[in-house]
Amino acid sequence: MSIQVHSITFNPFEENTYFLIAPNNDCIIIDPGCFDEKERQELKDFISANKLNPVRLINTHCHIDHILGNAFVAEEYKLGLEIHEGEVPVLKAGMTIAGMYGIPYHPSPEPTAYLKPAEEIHLDGQAMKILFTPGHSPASICLYNEADKWLIGGDVLFYESIGRTDLPGGDFNTLINSIRTQLFTLPDDVVVYPGHGMETRIGYEKMFNPFLQ
Repeated sequence: MSIQVHSITFNPFEENTYFLIAPNNDCIIIDPGCFDEKERQELKDFISANKLNPVRLINTHCHIDHILGNAFVAEEYKLGLEIHEGEVPVLKAGMTIAGMYGIPYHPSPEPTAYLKPAEEIHLDGQAMKILFTPGHSPASICLYNEADKWLIGGDVLFYESIGRTDLPGGDFNTLINSIRTQLFTLPDDVVVYPGHGMETRIGYEKMFNPFLQ
């Protein structure tokens, strides 16, 4: 049986929080964006209703919209935070950035583990490979499931668009290179689950993404 991918859209930035759900009901929570009591309860209710057992907390990158629920998830489910080490400065800037946007933010816990490119993450015996995809942020990662042909893409590649590169640590040329060398080398039928908006496929973006023609 395959890992199921489920998303809930949270916070004013309309960020997609992902749940990777194994056949044994273990799950990995990726980029929890729940930022108020109502959204935190929605996350809890989903986990409870589906009898899930959260086993890992991962950030694809640490921009504020992707880390608003880190503290809640870490405390509620007794999970350590896992990120790429290059995202630490972005994580530490969270309180300042939240203040700029005027949104409530419980500071994220410090990482308990660092994810490395080409490392495999395992869930109920199934593997996902970490792809290093900087450009939108200094050390963004994606998670690629080769067996089921899907990718958790963070804010790297969107439907007919790409992640913005005007934030601190962003770089347009770096992002384009990440997409071309890490994502566009994957099979065309790989589904991309992005940090915002609808899912897409690698082959479609090769053909129609205006930033990559």
